Amino acid sequence: MFPLVSKLRGVNFRIKMTATIDFLGSEIVPEYETAKVVILPIPYEATTSYRKGCENGPDALLEASHQLECYDEELDREICFDAGIFTHAPIADTRHGKTVSDAEMLRVTQETLQSLIEQKKFVISIGGEHSITEGVVQGYRQVYQESFTVVQIDAHGDLRHEYQDTIHSHACVMRRIVNMGLPTVQVGIRAICQEEADLIKEKNLTVFRAREMAFNLDWIEQAIASIPTEKVFLTIDVDGIDPSLIPGVGTPEPGGLNWYSTLRFLRRLFQSKDVIGCDVMELAPVVGSVVSEFTVAKLTYKLIGYQTVAKKWIKD
Repeated sequence: MFPLVSKLRGVNFRIKMTATIDFLGSEIVPEYETAKVVILPIPYEATTSYRKGCENGPDALLEASHQLECYDEELDREICFDAGIFTHAPIADTRHGKTVSDAEMLRVTQETLQSLIEQKKFVISIGGEHSITEGVVQGYRQVYQESFTVVQIDAHGDLRHEYQDTIHSHACVMRRIVNMGLPTVQVGIRAICQEEADLIKEKNLTVFRAREMAFNLDWIEQAIASIPTEKVFLTIDVDGIDPSLIPGVGTPEPGGLNWYSTLRFLRRLFQSKDVIGCDVMELAPVVGSVVSEFTVAKLTYKLIGYQTVAKKWIKD
């Protein structure tokens, strides 16, 4: 399948859209034209600084998704048949020794997202390292003229100006987004450096710290109330969730969100705001264990379910 994607920079171009591994399995993949949801794998890894392997995250997530039940017991629906989930071919692929510059990754990510959004698809980008999110968000900025808030679930602030000689590090992605002038709300933060702490104070950034959330029963409603715009882009670094649940991450931090508080927050977010897109980043599979990829696959399916209910895609 090679559909026309977009006319960008005055040039028509086509990209292959057929995935090698489909979310949930090939037997229930809809036609691209009828799918409301597109899963976009971005197996890019260039700046990880502790555990390696997040370039293998998308395939691991997609393979694990084949073990999910289509029926969501919370929502009482077989969500996949309501939404229609199409899996795009990978972009910005650094596996098998391939080299992709940060400029090329950002360009192809922005252009691909822009095209999919213009075609009215709800896109969940799966990584891959968190630096990818800069290109993802730029894609949304090209389409949405009004402002939107970037809501981040993460263990880390990712607010450094530069890390290990690059401003396009996974440790700098939220700094790039703040510099775009977009409002941000950070949830689950529990590891920052002095530079980031100073920036949070200087810019009066909205941060919900994990140690405070643990003793605050109202944090979910407070976080929702702190979002200043109707439209939201959600970025999830899976190390925001406790490593006892998802050990397969690049930089694990103890004291993260638990499963059900994460789901409660996400459901309220989708109920209360217009979530225009999501990404799920930094899954780095652990050899000999499937816990991390299965949990992240289920989390991804929950995002689709909450959007399906919020947008009333329910079929009789």
